[in-house]
Amino acid sequence: MMRKSLVLLLLACLLTCFQTANLSANTNADEETKAPEANTKASGRVEAAGTVLDEIQAAPDKGIPQEILGSAECVAVVPSLLNGGFVFGARYGRGVASCRAEKGWSAPAFFTIGGGSFGLQIGGQATDVIMLIMNKNGMDNLLSSQFKLGADASAAAGPVGRHAAADTDWKMKAQVLTYSRSRGLFAGLELNGAVIKQDKSSTREFYGRMVPFKTSLQGDIEAPKAAYPFLSTLAKWAQQAAK
Repeated sequence: MMRKSLVLLLLACLLTCFQTANLSANTNADEETKAPEANTKASGRVEAAGTVLDEIQAAPDKGIPQEILGSAECVAVVPSLLNGGFVFGARYGRGVASCRAEKGWSAPAFFTIGGGSFGLQIGGQATDVIMLIMNKNGMDNLLSSQFKLGADASAAAGPVGRHAAADTDWKMKAQVLTYSRSRGLFAGLELNGAVIKQDKSSTREFYGRMVPFKTSLQGDIEAPKAAYPFLSTLAKWAQQAAK
């Protein structure tokens, strides 16, 4: 009788251990399944930013003048893809930025932009926005992880074309030059009053932890592979502009 009780007790212990291990495995599987899903929007935004920049710079006789792109300290892109869930409305958007660092363009930093007037908004049409930070003062404002265009940092609509006109004073005019593309029209854009803040939720999704603006934009963290669609495109056009 005692032997039978011991056998039953051993079986009960084994069953408990099996159930615990199975529950742990299922939990880990669920976490592994959820992780890529949580990263989808942030990674998609990075890829979309590279596509926006590539399409704009590849357009004949349009785009950001080479002198300006070649001189920019940082480049920030707000992609607006209605079918991808990245809706840039009249007063809100999400984007990614990268700055020049010792080893090339920095790992992307995620930000939100809201408030202010967004100029060429046409009936809710999706709009892509590009911002170029042109000097150290503008970069310092960006590194602060929160600033207001037109107040903390001077901003102006950037000139469009393969080359900036000789009479433009873009080198002295603003810390930030801004552009938009809506319904195929690419032009300079007034963004005074817009507030830029770090997008902490997207940062955690992309890196798996909180990464300060300065850490990524100063090149103190290695860019993950998911950042390559944006960084490689940015490096390509910046290198071409510098020739």
